[in-house]
Amino acid sequence: MASRGSILSSLNLNNDHNVSDIFNKNNQYIKIFWVGLMDGDGSIQVNHWRKQSLQYRLIIKLSNIKSNYNMLIKVAKVVGGTVRITGKGADVIWVVNKKQEIEEILKIYDTYPPLTSRKICQLAFLKTCLVDTSVETYLLHRKLKYDKQLTIINSNFYLKKNLPSYFKEWLSGFIEAEGCFSIRKSNNPSFSIGQKDDFYLIDAIKQYFEVTNKLRNTYGKFYSIEIYKKEVLLKIITHCTNYPLLGEKLESLNKFNQKLL
Repeated sequence: MASRGSILSSLNLNNDHNVSDIFNKNNQYIKIFWVGLMDGDGSIQVNHWRKQSLQYRLIIKLSNIKSNYNMLIKVAKVVGGTVRITGKGADVIWVVNKKQEIEEILKIYDTYPPLTSRKICQLAFLKTCLVDTSVETYLLHRKLKYDKQLTIINSNFYLKKNLPSYFKEWLSGFIEAEGCFSIRKSNNPSFSIGQKDDFYLIDAIKQYFEVTNKLRNTYGKFYSIEIYKKEVLLKIITHCTNYPLLGEKLESLNKFNQKLL
């Protein structure tokens, strides 16, 4: 299990040229980052083929820009899976379809479990279907996939008081998926991050960065925080320096950093 200290603390992160070396040397970071990225942008799927057999899939779908493509290639080299361009060139996906490879990748989740309630439910359903491969059982239970989601949300109410040892590395993967670095029309920089249903997760992020403003519940069950305070924004930049972003959000962070500093 990873320690709560930065597993990258001994490495020089002062310039972009070191990034590839860092991740060649530290596959563990990529694995935990992938868990966070999956929590935000990934999907764990079980389907059937003509009601004859089950099909399993892990997938992350992103906008097809060079930085996202390169990030998913890094993930594939460490975690497994393949990367390809889809949607007439608009999207890039990381995907795993082979049962045996999926079972190997799931070992990462044994050490670093997902933190969003939906991904926890999806993973539990996948594991059930890997053991019981009956299509009939799958068809009977697929509508119940999320029946324990509310229980999971309630049981994680105090997550902020007991963060998992891998939270910092996970958070960078989650920021890559769900974070937003913005420069407002007023020329003021801000950072926001949100998630549907999982208020406990956004509350934990709020505490981690020592954010003083309240959680926002702008619509439905979507919870978010938006940060303008420079002191807190600098903490976020420091975090994302010690635990680097790898895709499109790294580009956004670099532009954001220039504006803030």
